[in-house]
Amino acid sequence: MFVDGVCSLSDSLLSIHAEEGAAVVSYSPLHSTTPSREQALHALYEAAELEHCLMCTYLYAAFSLKSSIDEGLTADQLEAVTRWRRIILQVATEEMGHLMEVWNITVALGGAPRVGRSNFPLDPGYLPAGVVVKLAPFNMATLQHFIYLERPAGSSEPDGDGFTPERVFVRGAAGPRLTPMGVDYDTVGAFYETLGRGLCLLAEEHGESGAMCGDPALQLSSEEVALPGCKRVICLKTALEAFNAIITQGEGAPQNTVDSHYQKFAAIRAEYQQLLAEDPSFVPAFPAATNPVLRRPPRPEGRVWLEDERAIATVDLGNATYGLMQRLLAYTYAVPKGDPDKSLALDLSIGLMHALTPLAERAARLPAGPSNPACHAGMSFIALRDASALPPGPGARRFFCERFQQLAEAAERMQERGDPRTITAASILSKLAQRAKQGFDLTRPPPWAVQVAAPASIAPAAPIPAPPVSVSTPDGVEQVDGEKLTVLYETKRCIHARFCVTCAPTVFLANVQGPWIHPDTMDVERLVEIAHACPSGAIRYKRRDGRPDEGAPPVNLASTREAGPYAFRGDLRLNGEFAGYRATLCRCGASKNKPFCDGSHHDAGFVATGEPPTADSTPTLPVRDGPLHIDPQLNGPLKVRGNLEIISGTGRVVTRVTSAFLCRCGHSQSKPFCDGSHAKAGFEADGA
Repeated sequence: MFVDGVCSLSDSLLSIHAEEGAAVVSYSPLHSTTPSREQALHALYEAAELEHCLMCTYLYAAFSLKSSIDEGLTADQLEAVTRWRRIILQVATEEMGHLMEVWNITVALGGAPRVGRSNFPLDPGYLPAGVVVKLAPFNMATLQHFIYLERPAGSSEPDGDGFTPERVFVRGAAGPRLTPMGVDYDTVGAFYETLGRGLCLLAEEHGESGAMCGDPALQLSSEEVALPGCKRVICLKTALEAFNAIITQGEGAPQNTVDSHYQKFAAIRAEYQQLLAEDPSFVPAFPAATNPVLRRPPRPEGRVWLEDERAIATVDLGNATYGLMQRLLAYTYAVPKGDPDKSLALDLSIGLMHALTPLAERAARLPAGPSNPACHAGMSFIALRDASALPPGPGARRFFCERFQQLAEAAERMQERGDPRTITAASILSKLAQRAKQGFDLTRPPPWAVQVAAPASIAPAAPIPAPPVSVSTPDGVEQVDGEKLTVLYETKRCIHARFCVTCAPTVFLANVQGPWIHPDTMDVERLVEIAHACPSGAIRYKRRDGRPDEGAPPVNLASTREAGPYAFRGDLRLNGEFAGYRATLCRCGASKNKPFCDGSHHDAGFVATGEPPTADSTPTLPVRDGPLHIDPQLNGPLKVRGNLEIISGTGRVVTRVTSAFLCRCGHSQSKPFCDGSHAKAGFEADGA
């Protein structure tokens, strides 16, 4: 975020860490001596809470924005407001990436991430006086506050009206202290620079391996989550690079200002001012409450007590959804890489964010209650008293399954009122509850359980079956024959969606030497269903029991995966040749296995929504299946011919076409469609 970005933080801090500079480094204002590990973790917990709070405030403003002409916008205003919402949500997503980077550094130091935070609005003293954090709807004052928060050092940008601190105060105390405590900092960027210097000093005192002593397998990276810049912290250099990335993406370094949060918010302000000049009555958002609360507040100043029954039910479900998301995120940091619970918990937490969005948008459109007749409700983002990780094992899995079921049932009751956003949330929560029930193995023993083998005299050991024989075909497909099914696996098409190893862990053994596919350990029909769930087509099969093999689906689909590839389903003809019924094709432009996705979008930091806007009303196609021809164009887009429904990552129909050019360079401003940006970007790829 905001700091004097005159040089690279990682370079400057690494030079401080160099032998000739180590003797003269000063660790003010936080510490005049090397911080203890306790003090370093305490500072990282504050950094995590700050990133978390900013993310929520950005989301709150985005959810208050209007979304249709029926809500009082002209067509031009709607186009602008829709774009603003997309930009603010992107910034919030990047703040989530910053939060995970802070969590990774925390784990690297041997700590557990601080997932929770204080509730809104924050009491004076929780952060420095100049950093005011509260929930407020989108308007010019709120936007100016965002600009102020993300401003570069030396900027004269004022804070937004109504965001001045309740009182001016000084945090911290003079002199060294054993007890960690919050201290003042002029900007959050300066705070991160100080944290980086502290890590350097900690590494000098304990050695780099002694300072960074945490288990990297507990961290999250782009292998598990599609957030740009999310990398494992394995040494001092990677920790400092993470701090530098947070600062650069916030206020923007000289070499990268256009995409910084500060510049994005400033651009929205300029367009907002222009639209207001053209139409002084322009109101882009609903008057959502400033700091809504669900119970009568003991301190009512600056808060809005929600009284409307519908608003209370909506915000209550939204808060419970948000709380479960926090617990799942904490749990992902409690189980190591390779444990199926880790990826499942992360996927479910991301799914909950998709359920939260329509609930928060619905809340902003409902009245707050009779005490505040001119004010709407809003999502209050109530934080759990303790969102720390549950102990890994059957107890945590059972907790998650029970909680998902409770949320799904509550949403089911709410959707009877007929609101489309509530119905959407209910559908998502129902699917997530089902996935949790199927994915969490309640019979798997906890990590600390000791399995005692039965004495040989009690029961003879069962004969060990011979491992299945794996044969590689000339085209690189691994083939394993079972009694009723032959499983085919094509490495180059795999995008590690992990449906195979999480839904069929006895068939597909992760991280083992030797044979890893065992077709006969699961019911054949269930195994066929899991193969169909593989989006890339890397897992296929041939029946050996006389039943028919996989056939073309009844509807040709192309799904846009969030910050990832296209997922096609249909009778696919790639460059004129049959390519199966499932495939994930690159849309970031970085794959080394074009036209297929190879996961490069993670390392490339590709950002693209999986929820593109719905096109103007398109009639249902008279025929929805048939051959789907996909022809990559030389240095250009994917040319698609055939009956096709393009859908979002959550299944919403974006449009229906019989021909289209889909972006695969990653630069189009009208994704998923090509707008010619590949020419400007110098995109190169084989094609017709």
